[in-house]
Amino acid sequence: REVYDDTARSLVASCLEGYNATILAYGQTGTGKTYTMEGDAGSFEARGVVPRAIEQIFSHIQEKASSSNRFLVRASYLQIYNDIIYDLLK
Repeated sequence: REVYDDTARSLVASCLEGYNATILAYGQTGTGKTYTMEGDAGSFEARGVVPRAIEQIFSHIQEKASSSNRFLVRASYLQIYNDIIYDLLK
Protein backbone atom coordinates (compact mmCIF):
# COMPACT_ATOMS: atom_id res chain seq x y z
CA ARG A 1 0.00 0.00 0.00
CA GLU A 2 2.86 2.36 0.78
CA VAL A 3 4.20 2.02 -2.77
CA TYR A 4 0.78 2.87 -4.19
CA ASP A 5 0.23 5.83 -1.90
CA ASP A 6 3.70 7.25 -2.55
CA THR A 7 3.77 6.78 -6.31
CA ALA A 8 0.51 6.01 -8.09
CA ARG A 9 -2.36 7.52 -6.07
CA SER A 10 -1.65 11.07 -7.26
CA LEU A 11 -1.26 9.91 -10.88
CA VAL A 12 -4.64 8.21 -10.80
CA ALA A 13 -6.18 11.32 -9.22
CA SER A 14 -4.71 13.40 -12.07
CA CYS A 15 -6.28 11.03 -14.61
CA LEU A 16 -9.62 11.53 -12.92
CA GLU A 17 -9.16 15.27 -13.52
CA GLY A 18 -8.59 14.70 -17.23
CA TYR A 19 -4.83 14.34 -17.51
CA ASN A 20 -2.98 11.37 -19.02
CA ALA A 21 -0.56 9.33 -16.94
CA THR A 22 1.63 6.27 -17.23
CA ILE A 23 2.71 3.92 -14.47
CA LEU A 24 5.82 2.06 -15.57
CA ALA A 25 7.68 -0.75 -13.84
CA TYR A 26 11.19 -1.07 -15.22
CA GLY A 27 14.09 -3.25 -14.18
CA GLN A 28 15.94 -6.51 -14.43
CA THR A 29 14.25 -9.88 -14.52
CA GLY A 30 13.30 -11.15 -11.07
CA THR A 31 13.27 -7.78 -9.28
CA GLY A 32 9.55 -7.76 -8.41
CA LYS A 33 7.99 -5.67 -11.17
CA THR A 34 5.08 -8.05 -11.74
CA TYR A 35 4.48 -8.45 -8.01
CA THR A 36 4.51 -4.67 -7.54
CA MET A 37 2.01 -4.16 -10.35
CA GLU A 38 -0.28 -7.15 -9.68
CA GLY A 39 0.34 -8.08 -6.06
CA ASP A 40 -0.82 -11.30 -4.43
CA ALA A 41 -4.26 -12.35 -5.68
CA GLY A 42 -4.83 -14.35 -2.50
CA SER A 43 -4.39 -11.39 -0.14
CA PHE A 44 -6.49 -8.23 -0.15
CA GLU A 45 -3.78 -6.29 1.70
CA ALA A 46 -1.08 -7.46 -0.71
CA ARG A 47 -2.85 -6.08 -3.80
CA GLY A 48 -0.57 -4.41 -6.29
CA VAL A 49 -0.68 -1.07 -8.07
CA VAL A 50 -3.14 -2.16 -10.78
CA PRO A 51 -5.93 -3.46 -8.51
CA ARG A 52 -5.57 -0.44 -6.23
CA ALA A 53 -5.76 1.95 -9.20
CA ILE A 54 -8.87 0.21 -10.51
CA GLU A 55 -10.46 0.49 -7.07
CA GLN A 56 -9.63 4.21 -6.89
CA ILE A 57 -11.04 4.87 -10.37
CA PHE A 58 -14.32 3.05 -9.85
CA SER A 59 -14.78 4.49 -6.35
CA HIS A 60 -14.48 7.94 -7.90
CA ILE A 61 -17.02 7.04 -10.58
CA GLN A 62 -19.42 5.71 -7.97
CA GLU A 63 -19.11 8.92 -5.92
CA LYS A 64 -19.67 11.17 -8.94
CA ALA A 65 -22.35 9.10 -10.67
CA SER A 66 -25.49 10.93 -11.72
CA SER A 67 -27.80 11.10 -14.69
CA SER A 68 -25.79 14.01 -16.10
CA ASN A 69 -22.31 12.46 -15.67
CA ARG A 70 -20.93 9.90 -18.09
CA PHE A 71 -17.63 8.09 -17.71
CA LEU A 72 -15.42 6.28 -20.18
CA VAL A 73 -12.61 4.14 -18.80
CA ARG A 74 -9.77 3.04 -21.09
CA ALA A 75 -6.81 1.09 -19.88
CA SER A 76 -3.77 -0.53 -21.43
CA TYR A 77 -1.63 -3.17 -19.80
CA LEU A 78 1.47 -3.76 -21.88
CA GLN A 79 4.69 -5.67 -21.48
CA ILE A 80 7.81 -4.94 -23.51
CA TYR A 81 10.17 -7.90 -23.57
CA ASN A 82 13.13 -8.24 -25.94
CA ASP A 83 11.85 -5.23 -27.91
CA ILE A 84 8.45 -6.89 -28.51
CA ILE A 85 5.25 -5.32 -27.14
CA TYR A 86 2.71 -7.68 -25.61
CA ASP A 87 -0.87 -6.62 -24.83
CA LEU A 88 -1.58 -8.33 -21.50
CA LEU A 89 -5.34 -7.61 -21.68
CA LYS A 90 -5.88 -9.75 -24.79
